Amino acid sequence: MENVAVFDSPGKGRGLKATKEFWAGDVIFSEPSLAAVVFDSLAERICHSCFRRQEKLQKCSQCKFAHYCDRTCQRAGWAEHKLECGAIKAFGKAPNENIRGVGHVQLTTVEELEDHIADLQEDELKELKVDIHNFLDYWPRNSKQHTIDDISHLFGVINCNGFTVSDQRGLQAVGVGLFPNLCLVNHDCWPNCTVILNHGKIELRSLGKIAEGEELTVAYVDFLNLSEERRRLLKTQYFFDCQCEHCRNRTKDDLKLAGREVDGLKVVKICRDAIDRTEPVLADTHIYLLRMWSTLSEVQAYLQYFNDAATKLYPPNNAALGMAAMRAGVNHWQAGLIEVGHGMVCKAYAILLRCCCHVRYKTCEHLETISCAAAFTGDADADGDGAQDVQAERICLPQHERRCPAEQTDDHDARTK
Repeated sequence: MENVAVFDSPGKGRGLKATKEFWAGDVIFSEPSLAAVVFDSLAERICHSCFRRQEKLQKCSQCKFAHYCDRTCQRAGWAEHKLECGAIKAFGKAPNENIRGVGHVQLTTVEELEDHIADLQEDELKELKVDIHNFLDYWPRNSKQHTIDDISHLFGVINCNGFTVSDQRGLQAVGVGLFPNLCLVNHDCWPNCTVILNHGKIELRSLGKIAEGEELTVAYVDFLNLSEERRRLLKTQYFFDCQCEHCRNRTKDDLKLAGREVDGLKVVKICRDAIDRTEPVLADTHIYLLRMWSTLSEVQAYLQYFNDAATKLYPPNNAALGMAAMRAGVNHWQAGLIEVGHGMVCKAYAILLRCCCHVRYKTCEHLETISCAAAFTGDADADGDGAQDVQAERICLPQHERRCPAEQTDDHDARTK
C-alpha cells in the first residue's frame, strides 16, 4: 500500500502508520471488500453489490434473495454470489448474515487474521456451534471443503475483524464486510481517521493533520459512550483492554453526565411567542395546545445547546459532528431562525466535505433550501442583500469547494449553450 506502512504498535500488535503527511479530508487509502454481506433486516432494501439504498431493486431470478440496483450491479456481484445463489436454492432459504458472510470469506485466504475463538464465553461457543452446524447444512458439499476448525476460524475472523458497511448517505449501517488492510488499523477512542463507503469501496480518510510516522487509528465504538462502557464493548467484541488517554483519564465523562443551567427567562419568552401564534386558532383548553406547553421548553433547550454539546464531545471533523450540526441547523431553520440555521448548515457542509464526500450532495440540497428560504420568506432584504449574506457564508469552505454541484451544473449548461 502506498502512503502507509505496517509496524509493531506498542501494546497493540500490528498497526499502520503514515509514510507522508496528511491533512483533514485526505484519502489515505481505499480498498474493496474481501467479502461483504447485507444485514438480514435490510436484504430487500439494499443493493447486495454496491450497498446503495434504492426504492426499487431487482431480485436475483434464481435464489429470489439477492437484490441489485440493475444488471450492472448484478454482473459485478455475480462472482461472489454464484455459489451462494446455488446454496440458497438448495437450502430452501437464506441463512443469517453470519453464515452468509462465512460463505463469502471461505473462498478467500484469511489465515493471518485473529479469530479469538479461545476467548469466547460458554454461551458464545454454543451459538458458534449452531452456526457451524447450519453452515455445513447450507454450503454445497461439492465446493471447497473445510475442517470444523477452519470454519470456526472464519466465524471468529468476521466477528473480530469485520467492519460495518454504511449506505451511500453514510447514516445507517447496512451490512458487514472484511477489509484486509483496514483490519490493520488499530482503535483509538479519539481517532485521527474515519472510514466511509464510496462506490463499493471503503476509504480511510484523515480527520485532521497527521504527521509522517504517526499511527493511523479509527474508533471501533461510539465515543459518546462513557469510558467504562467503551472499554466493556471493546473487551467483549474485540478482546482487548483500551489503554488510550481518554479511557485512562475518563476524558469528557464529566461533560456527558453534567447537569445543565438553563436561562429560564429566555425559554419562557420563546415558548410564549410560539403559543401566541396559536391563539387565533386554538382555544385555551385545546389538547394540542396543552401538549405544546409541556414540550416547547424541551425543544428550545435542545436547539440551543445541541450543537455546542456535540462540538465539545466529538473529535474535530468527525462525520457524526457534521451530522449533528446539520440536524441542529435544519431544526433552527424550521423554527424560523434562518441566519443561525444557515451558519450551522455551512459548518456541517465544511466538515462532511472533508470526511464524507458521498454525503456532500445531500448537504448541498440543505444549503440551497435554506438559501431559497431566506430569499422568499421575507428574511432577505428587498434588494437581495439577505440572499448575498447567505451565499457569503460559504467563505468558510476551501476555495475549490465553495460551490455546490447544482451551481457547477448551471455553469456547465451556460457554457454549452
